[in-house]
Amino acid sequence: MNLLFLGTSAGVPTKQRNVTGIALRESKGKGWYLIDCGEGTQHQVLRTKLSFNSLKAILITHVHGDHCYGLPGILASAGMNGRKAPLTIVAPAGIKAWLEATCETTQLGLPFALEFIASDDLPSVEFANMAVATFRLSHRVACYAYALTEKNVDAALDIEKLTQKGIPRGPLWGQLKQGFDVEFAGEQLKSADYLIFKNKPRKVVIAGDNDRPELLIDACAGAQVLVHEATYTQEMAQKAGDVGHSYARLVADFAESVALPNLVLTHFSPRYQFNLQASPSIEDIRKEAQSAYSGSLYLARDFLEFTLDKSGHFSEVAGE
Repeated sequence: MNLLFLGTSAGVPTKQRNVTGIALRESKGKGWYLIDCGEGTQHQVLRTKLSFNSLKAILITHVHGDHCYGLPGILASAGMNGRKAPLTIVAPAGIKAWLEATCETTQLGLPFALEFIASDDLPSVEFANMAVATFRLSHRVACYAYALTEKNVDAALDIEKLTQKGIPRGPLWGQLKQGFDVEFAGEQLKSADYLIFKNKPRKVVIAGDNDRPELLIDACAGAQVLVHEATYTQEMAQKAGDVGHSYARLVADFAESVALPNLVLTHFSPRYQFNLQASPSIEDIRKEAQSAYSGSLYLARDFLEFTLDKSGHFSEVAGE
């Protein structure tokens, strides 16, 4: 699984950062998922190897423009590029109403079907290689986090358990190994009960805007990576609270409390610059988070890519 940041700025773009957009690529093949798509996201995608024909789903955390204004353009481009396969959109109900009005007003006809799933219902959505669970956050509007967990993890059959159960070698063993539940002697057998997993399923949690990181306790269970906004530093705590955002120390404290191995901070206010001699700078956010968090800390920047390997090791991908 690879994480590629397409935009890392909060509210408005800067000269160095576009507004929010995150691509998560599956470990096999070209399939990928887009989490949020602020204005200009399709331009960012053009600078990558991602294809809209390989896009499995778009997951939008909330209705604020810096997280969704790029959606109509992405859909239009996908259609112009010849996409025919249906596309799933998981988003708050308001996004569906806005998108339908936009398509009607601008006469945007798409050559592919859209399957809209309301995140307000906290759905769990299954794709061929990925399971997506939805969690409610705290912001000025309804906002959500998405936990993406890989499916079809490499596993070996528990031959001893199968033998003890008296399940004969043959098709039933094959079906169980492929992840299918089967019926044997009038009993329903769950595939997971007869598999030995060499590695834990890879799991990444990507949160939208949120001023209460503790709401992610359940989402982060078993996760190797959390991506969370750190719009401000603690000196701006009052401002952060007023607008429903987190500051670096708040997120770091939570990550430390649940022993999260990897934390990626993003969605930085334009007031924080990359120039380390400037004040305030992105380095202020890093230092504040590092003071409270002992795991592996990363600060996202546009086009920074990470990989999460089968063993759960998370690291930056070297630039070309």
